Amino acid sequence: MTTPQNEWPLWEVFVRSKQGLEHKHCGSLHAVDAQQALQMARDVYTRRQEGVSIWVVPSSTITASEPDDKAEFFEPMADKIYRHPTFYAIPDEVGHM
Repeated sequence: MTTPQNEWPLWEVFVRSKQGLEHKHCGSLHAVDAQQALQMARDVYTRRQEGVSIWVVPSSTITASEPDDKAEFFEPMADKIYRHPTFYAIPDEVGHM
């Protein structure tokens, strides 16, 4: 007996483009396992051969902050000025960081 596609686990798809330095979320898809999710992500999200790397992550393993927790998570950062790069001189040899 086969499992209907809408009961397959949900996977989040991240693709790194040829010009990009980071993976970007492209969308979601249902797949039986990680290997199938990779193959389906390649077919759906990199049709024009623009990707160089694909990540698939089970949606159930992602933990996210809640919009109501915005003040708790992000506002305390503003008072930690040492985290801002304005205090550091970065040599030209370092390049893109």
